[in-house]
Amino acid sequence: MLVSVHLPKTAGSSSHAPLETYFGDALVLDYADRSINQSPLTRKAPSLKASFQLAYRYRDTGVVCIHGHFLPLKYRWISTPAGQKYVLWLRDPIERLASHYYYWVRDYNPKTAGKRRRRMVEEHWTLEQFCFSKEMRNIYTTFFWGFPISRFDFVGITENYASDLSYFAAEILGSELPMSVANVNPQKTTDCYVEDEHLRSRLEQFHQKDMALYRDALKVSNGRK
Repeated sequence: MLVSVHLPKTAGSSSHAPLETYFGDALVLDYADRSINQSPLTRKAPSLKASFQLAYRYRDTGVVCIHGHFLPLKYRWISTPAGQKYVLWLRDPIERLASHYYYWVRDYNPKTAGKRRRRMVEEHWTLEQFCFSKEMRNIYTTFFWGFPISRFDFVGITENYASDLSYFAAEILGSELPMSVANVNPQKTTDCYVEDEHLRSRLEQFHQKDMALYRDALKVSNGRK
C-alpha cells in the first residue's frame, strides 16, 4: 500500500496524474477532510479517530494507493499483507504560502469554500496578512502531528520535481512515470512570489519550524542528483 500525502500547493496535482496512470483503478483519492480549513482540534481529532477505523479497511480490496489532502496520521495504522510506504512532496514554505494565497483568491467560490478561506477572501486579506496569520503558521509541522516526517519512505522537493519524480519512480515503484505538471498559476509572471528579501526573512523566521523541515528534506533531495 502506498499512502501519498498531498500537502496543498506542493505539486500534489502534478503527482496525481502519474499515480493514476500507474495504479489505475487501484488508486483511491481522499480529498474530503479539507484539513487546512480546520482548527487544530477539528483537524486532529477526526484524523485520530479515522486512523483506527481505517486500519483494516483496505485489506483484500484491490486498492494499493491512497492519495489526497489528509493528515498522515489518518493512515498510520493501515494494514495490508504487503506492508505500507508513505510518500510526500514539500515545497519552499514561503513560496507555498504565497501560491496558496493566490490560489484561494483566484479560484474562489463562496458556495464551496471552507470557513477559513471565506474569511480570508471576503475580508480582503493581503498576502502579508495571510502569511503571518496564526492559522497558516507552520502548516507542514501541524500536518505531521502524530506522524513525524522521519517515518516517510520518500520526501520529494517540488523545486527538484523532475529528478525527484524519477527517483521516486525507480526506488519506490521500481518503474517509470510520465512527467506531468498541473494546477499552475496562469497569472504568475516571476520565478518567485516573494522577491522582497526583508519580507522573506521575516516570513522564514515566523515559519521557522517549517523552514527547518524543508531544509533538511532539500539536503536529502539535492544529494540524490
